[in-house]
Amino acid sequence: MKSWLAVFVLIGGMYSGVAKAVDIVVDDSYSPGERFARNKAKHPEIRWPVLQFRPGQSIKFEQPYKTIGGRDLHLDIFHPSVENKNGQAIILVHGGGWRSGNKSHFYPLANLLSQRGYLVITPEYRLSVEAKYPAGLIDINDAINWVKQRSDLLQIEPDNIAIGGGSSGGQMAALLGHASAVAEFHSNPKQNTQVNAVISLDGVLDFTTPLALKFENKKKAHSAAALWLGGDYESNPDVWQQASAVTHLNSNSPATLIISSGQLRFTAGSEELTSTLEQYGIVNQYIELDETLHTYWLFEPYLSQTAQWIDTFLQRLRQQGKKP
Repeated sequence: MKSWLAVFVLIGGMYSGVAKAVDIVVDDSYSPGERFARNKAKHPEIRWPVLQFRPGQSIKFEQPYKTIGGRDLHLDIFHPSVENKNGQAIILVHGGGWRSGNKSHFYPLANLLSQRGYLVITPEYRLSVEAKYPAGLIDINDAINWVKQRSDLLQIEPDNIAIGGGSSGGQMAALLGHASAVAEFHSNPKQNTQVNAVISLDGVLDFTTPLALKFENKKKAHSAAALWLGGDYESNPDVWQQASAVTHLNSNSPATLIISSGQLRFTAGSEELTSTLEQYGIVNQYIELDETLHTYWLFEPYLSQTAQWIDTFLQRLRQQGKKP
């Protein structure tokens, strides 16, 4: 289903100070409700999460981190209790085929991670129906920079920021984590958006593999990846390669956790990524579920399992950092 949102922007130059209505297509076809209805019959084990809050937790909604095109982009901040905080932040990038989705989809996971001591940020970003690649990547890097610039206020270590995401958000998180030096992904070349960990939940890691191309470069059906990347693989191979996290692996790449639904098309490139990180001696882990639903992190029992796996992985990094 599609709806129309009228966004008013101020036009510069000869139209300075004049408000103009701009129609932007908003694709709201992807939602937890839609995914639950689609998967409940095949996966009767899934159930809706119930958010419960602990003393000392707090949430700040709709904090503006950037203004572009006449509107603000916002993020939500899940604060752990003072007694429980560990100084590590996690930025979670929502999925939706690069063209849909909402930051609220990660509220249940953000809440569980906050209860484990993490400061969790869920940002919005420009989707492909509004702005093509690499606009959304630039937005997320601006969100990372916003968080780093406020590390004292947020009571985190600026070097202890992880980026994670689900589906297309997992692809974006892995790409930004491993390609922090790529100038095209930054609004300011002086930004330092390095992270200490990547968490990819069913995110494509190499668009150029035969497996990824089979599903992401469809010829007879609309391709969400092609819409975002500005054309199909044959017409734009360099961009498809640039948008692949494996292209940017190096000895300074961050530790990486990959959690797969077991539908291997969604983690295409994972073998090359993990083997390369192993060669560099970089901490990594690959966890594979038994062919469950693609958006497993939205629902129990997989939601709590995902939070535990992320916590265990990041604890492992913290313990290694404490070694003499």
